[in-house]
Amino acid sequence: MTTIDSTVEHTIIRRRSEGGGALIGYLPVGFPTLTESIDAAVALVANGVDIIELGLPYSDPVMDGPVIQAATQRALANGFKLRHGFDAVKAITAQVDAPILVMTYWNPVVQYGVERFSDDLRAAGGAGLITPDLIPDEAADWMAASERAGLDRVFLAAPSSSDARLVQAIEASRGFVYTVSTMGTTGARAGVDAAARILVERLRAVGCTSACVGLGISTAEQVREILGYADGAIVGSALVKALTDGGVSAVARLALDLAAGARDIRPATAGAL
Repeated sequence: MTTIDSTVEHTIIRRRSEGGGALIGYLPVGFPTLTESIDAAVALVANGVDIIELGLPYSDPVMDGPVIQAATQRALANGFKLRHGFDAVKAITAQVDAPILVMTYWNPVVQYGVERFSDDLRAAGGAGLITPDLIPDEAADWMAASERAGLDRVFLAAPSSSDARLVQAIEASRGFVYTVSTMGTTGARAGVDAAARILVERLRAVGCTSACVGLGISTAEQVREILGYADGAIVGSALVKALTDGGVSAVARLALDLAAGARDIRPATAGAL
């Protein structure tokens, strides 16, 4: 990872030094409304989430499971536009200090203009991008734009990735490497795959200092399990389902419960980045 200052990396380092790990919460912009999505993101931080992953609705969400797909499609049907993503980031960062990573498929960024997107995200107070369908080999424009704007880049590592691909993801990423816990789409699962632990071990072996695990995490117990060997736990579908079923108050309650699993995981000196 490069040395440009990263609020995401600093947050992860701080949480590890406190004896726990980072809790990262995903919610889509514009669901169920733009205002409620902003309120829900603020509620995440108020109840213990360390980093926000804010998803931009997209018409072809190939990595998203049914809960997130339904939410993002509803946001699009309600008139979501890309500019609303920047509006949301600005509104959230005006209320909380937690870093915000925008999760987006790459085509909307290209259509908007990579340089323009980077500038507008930085101006809104965003920390960087998670790009699930962009690989480092094809990311030259984003690498250049993010360097200029000082934005984090989060690339994915999957159980199927070769060691060479893992090294590419590590070298291209800034903030953390998004460690996919299982093959397939997002969605809460009763048990988080053992493949996640093996993948984190493989990443460590080739030099990764910041690996956060996502896909399938839905309980405080799973958060605690993940943070026993990883630097962060990413929760998405469970939070979106809570928002769908019970609104902002339900998201707040679940975030508070999940945050309990991210505290006091290990001695403060262990796993320093």
